[in-house]
Amino acid sequence: MPTTSPTPPETTPAEPGRLPLIALVGRPNVGKSALFNRIIGRRLAIVHEQCGVTRDRHIAQGEWDNKAFELVDTGGLTEFGGPGADTTIEAETRRQAELALDTAAFVIFVVDAESGPASLDEDVARLLHRRGVPVVLAANKCDEPKRDDYAFAFEKLGFPVFPVSAMHNRGIDDMMIHVAEKLPAVVPAVEAVPLKVTIVGRPNVGKSSFINRLIRSPRMIVSDVPGTTRDSVDIPFAIGSGPTARHYLLTDTAGLRRLTKVDDTVERFSVMRTERSIQRADVVVLMLDAALGPSAQDKTIADMILRERKGCVIVVNKWDLMDDSTQKQYTEAMGHALPFLHWVPLVYVSAQSGFNIKRCLDTIDQVAANVQTQLPTGILNRAIMDAADRVQPPMVKGKRFKIYYATQTGSKPMRIGLFVNDPDRLPPAYSEYLINTLRRRFGLEGAPILLEPKARARPANREHQHHDDGPAFHRKKQRDR
Repeated sequence: MPTTSPTPPETTPAEPGRLPLIALVGRPNVGKSALFNRIIGRRLAIVHEQCGVTRDRHIAQGEWDNKAFELVDTGGLTEFGGPGADTTIEAETRRQAELALDTAAFVIFVVDAESGPASLDEDVARLLHRRGVPVVLAANKCDEPKRDDYAFAFEKLGFPVFPVSAMHNRGIDDMMIHVAEKLPAVVPAVEAVPLKVTIVGRPNVGKSSFINRLIRSPRMIVSDVPGTTRDSVDIPFAIGSGPTARHYLLTDTAGLRRLTKVDDTVERFSVMRTERSIQRADVVVLMLDAALGPSAQDKTIADMILRERKGCVIVVNKWDLMDDSTQKQYTEAMGHALPFLHWVPLVYVSAQSGFNIKRCLDTIDQVAANVQTQLPTGILNRAIMDAADRVQPPMVKGKRFKIYYATQTGSKPMRIGLFVNDPDRLPPAYSEYLINTLRRRFGLEGAPILLEPKARARPANREHQHHDDGPAFHRKKQRDR
């Protein structure tokens, strides 16, 4: 049960069609990310004893006591200019937390009950009192009942206090029932399925700046320090309103270094999260630094995208710094450096100035449409047969590969079933020729295509009609069943 404290102010109604937002705030290492994962019911935020793991805002949908909401995990609020601190990142972390408070319907102020009130807790409390947003205080790390008394020390901060343990799931239900009762009602809205776009690349190529430019908001922390983004962060984003609005779920990921250089536990978690973000994406944006060009690590990242068979767009950022190169020259050089991505569209942008950002988003939309293309069987067959007429299938071991029929069997990625005389006689080079033909014929730039050759079924041979395992035998087994 909570300790006694003044009644918080009334909540304001949520924006029509939008879930109310609950913000988790507090100083570093008090367990905000662990509580975030516990409330939403899955391990989404990285939890580690290292201080300052969470920097950007993490948002996910949750539900408690039949009340739906959005929950945001913010970076730890710290003093600026401490020994060895990067003041730019700490200032941005604080600004991200304050941006979350601007739209929050409710705040869960997380403290460490075990260590007791700290001066930073009092600083955060003063900030929340000035904001006037409804607040409950979660006295975390009360792992057993005898520790609940530690929570009383936080009464002086002026908020309802709940002793909880994110690690052992203690007291959270009481706290969340209290919070759910205070949340504003939500006006139902038609739920749109967003296009999931994941941005990947090496550290410091400008992924976070690119997202901030897209959404026209300083949503992600931007710093010259490599590795500023440590986790995969989802950002809902929409263009327009009503039934014609275009909805996106942008995912900013940690910069991927060569695995031989990854010696930090948090960074290894970041790599795993990036891989999962690629797996669930509809379109993956591979971002490069124009000045540095593609590296061996970019090829490794591209291989991750190819393995997952995802739609892809290559974005060359910081193009405003390339005074001596033309896009034509750069494109030719890219073709030599990344020949296996010749089918992926290339867009030159500047996240700093906004150059080509709209064109980049249009290209992402086009690739997303290409990935979901459904080809009518008749048109597909004509395209395949025309390709076979132009370039005859090869002879393999004295016998020519022959295609009888083609049909699309799936999308995301596009799968084309080929009924042939012998699947083993389809050489990789001819398979690539057929795929390239389909891309040119139907404008499938940026979309992976998978050919699945299958041997055409043949009617049973007459000489097998009287065999024990022939059709008569099968008919007898069916009658017996």
